[in-house]
Amino acid sequence: MSRRPLLGSRRGSALLARAADRQPDWLVQPVPRDHRETDAAFRRRRKVTAGVTLGGAGLLGISLSTRPGSPSFYGLTMAVAGTWIAGGLASGPLHLGWMLTPDQQLRRPVVTPVLTGAGAFGLFYGAALVARRIPVLDRAITRVMRYAYQGSTPLVATTALANGVAEEVFFRGALYAAIGVDRPVLTSTAVYGLATAATRNPALLIASLVMGALFGMQRRVTGGIQAPVLTHVTWSALMLRFLPPLFADRSDVYDRRPADA
Repeated sequence: MSRRPLLGSRRGSALLARAADRQPDWLVQPVPRDHRETDAAFRRRRKVTAGVTLGGAGLLGISLSTRPGSPSFYGLTMAVAGTWIAGGLASGPLHLGWMLTPDQQLRRPVVTPVLTGAGAFGLFYGAALVARRIPVLDRAITRVMRYAYQGSTPLVATTALANGVAEEVFFRGALYAAIGVDRPVLTSTAVYGLATAATRNPALLIASLVMGALFGMQRRVTGGIQAPVLTHVTWSALMLRFLPPLFADRSDVYDRRPADA
């Protein structure tokens, strides 16, 4: 299980790296920053992130095994978000990050991350059209769509967006910083994939590796979590709004388990 996410994250990182070579320098050049911390603080950050990763992954796996629309689902998914947020904040200082403008000025990343999230959604929408023809992926995505079809739209949106923010706080904030300078994009993406593997859903695993690599590159360039948070929220909101109708005709889009299961 651990080897496949690692190989997938390497391919995703390589593709993003090649794409970055074709972009303007101001868009992909890491901003200057000084995020140094003491050895003791660094060790503490590593201990916190290790424990939270295991706990959060376990909760994530349990949450997506509950019945769609059930109180247990909403409670557990918000508990997952709370775990990532608490772990991120407890690990040590987090940074919002900056981006360079074409005239080499520093600004907070806003427009570019939002457009990146919209672009990522377009690619995933196209991939979903292809996945409809691949039985294993079609079934995997349909299982996720159950939560959108059988749940309360406001509650599903709240939990999805809350978890998007929380994942960036932890994985591109705390975990990325805990890795150090040795391939943080690759390692954080691999760990993100391993945590998502707890859902036992191949579609979610593939999405975590692709988007994890993108979020990691944003973290590397900006030095903070604001860019990946905005991209993640934009991408999640568009996926939640436009992807379910693609699978509305699937016979198993509704979970037939009893309400008290």
